[in-house]
Amino acid sequence: MRFFARSLLTSLVLALPAVFVHAEPNAHEPSAGRQQQLVRMVRQDCGSCHGMKLTGGLGPALTPEAIGHWPEENLTAVIYQGRPGTPMPGWRGMLTENEAAWIASRLRAGFPHEE
Repeated sequence: MRFFARSLLTSLVLALPAVFVHAEPNAHEPSAGRQQQLVRMVRQDCGSCHGMKLTGGLGPALTPEAIGHWPEENLTAVIYQGRPGTPMPGWRGMLTENEAAWIASRLRAGFPHEE
């Protein structure tokens, strides 16, 4: 069953159209202070479902090995808009699209576990 859920999640994320993401390729990075806030948010809020080390839990793993094949634009869209019909909320009330793109980029590169 877990394999089926993971396959379904992968299919749904890959099916999200990149049209939803409007971040520019050279968009400005968040300030150093905001980056610290975003790292904290990912560790605490995302970690509550995806595991404290982002290796999976209620939600799938967010490690580079698990999501490296997903287009960054799709990851950004999922972070920013959520996934209807699943427990994954959209974070657009707390993030800009550029911040969601920054998080997606860091997740694909391997999110830091220590501050």
